[in-house]
Amino acid sequence: MNLQSDDFELFGLPRRFALDPAELAARWKELQRQAHPDRAAAQGAAAQRVAMQWSVRINEAWQRLKDPLRRAAYLCELNGAPIRAEDNTAMPAQFLMQQMQWREALEDAQQPAALDALDDETEAARRQAIERLATLIDGQGDWAAAAREVRALMFIARFARDIEARREQLGQ
Repeated sequence: MNLQSDDFELFGLPRRFALDPAELAARWKELQRQAHPDRAAAQGAAAQRVAMQWSVRINEAWQRLKDPLRRAAYLCELNGAPIRAEDNTAMPAQFLMQQMQWREALEDAQQPAALDALDDETEAARRQAIERLATLIDGQGDWAAAAREVRALMFIARFARDIEARREQLGQ
């Protein structure tokens, strides 16, 4: 193992969007077992520090790979298509219209049923975006389009958090 390896190399997995969650979790557990600082206790403080670095590196990779949004963004970055969400907010007009409709519906929502319907709609949009990402990344290798889809999925994830905040605001 090499600390400089990308997350997929570290986990011994192919660089692809579609990953088996059970295989990923099993690999994470195995890597954590191998790198656990207690295993280096007899080798002294320096070995324990190295083991701790490995443990942190493995956990960072695990967090990135287990989350479809973070995994897709990471794959785009690895393949020369940075997300640049902070300075590239270009979206198709249809998606922008959907955002505006969702925002208006969220502002108008006063009852749990309205929030539930909005939550269902955004969850469906999230699933569709993840399916498109799988096709763009694994099927087509279209990194520019995948980066655009990641930016859209980032909005959807943020909007889902806004729905939950609205629930809390309304005491639901």
